[in-house]
Amino acid sequence: MNVDSSMCASSGKASRWEQINWHKCERQVGRLQARIVKATREGRWGKVTALQRLLTHSFSGKALAVKRVTENQGKRTPGVDSVSWTTPAARLKAIGSLRSRGYRPGNHRYEQIYQPNLADWPVEPRHSWLGQLPSTLCGQGNVRPDGP
Repeated sequence: MNVDSSMCASSGKASRWEQINWHKCERQVGRLQARIVKATREGRWGKVTALQRLLTHSFSGKALAVKRVTENQGKRTPGVDSVSWTTPAARLKAIGSLRSRGYRPGNHRYEQIYQPNLADWPVEPRHSWLGQLPSTLCGQGNVRPDGP
């Protein structure tokens, strides 16, 4: 039986990035966050844990997380996994791939940063570099901090 998918009932998940109802997602996430705050104030820590799990596993929470990462100023910068989601199809696939199941962190990269000992630094009189600054940085006109 050939049935057009647009005629069927919505499953709640969008099949394209452009079809996501962002207003509805923001409303659902905001409501969950408000419930987490309320449970925290009441000291209901089991409820807080359950609501946090619900938020992190919900489609709306994942979709907003991917949107915030991919539509900001650093959107072209890849993360620690060296992956950047640039196309709408990749973003939608990323929503489905956000799972903590089977996650194993990789080895840390330790790089030695050379930090010279104070004895290795050149000895200069204090503020000797101020005389080399342009006069506009030192104040008004030709006045220099070490004298006229």
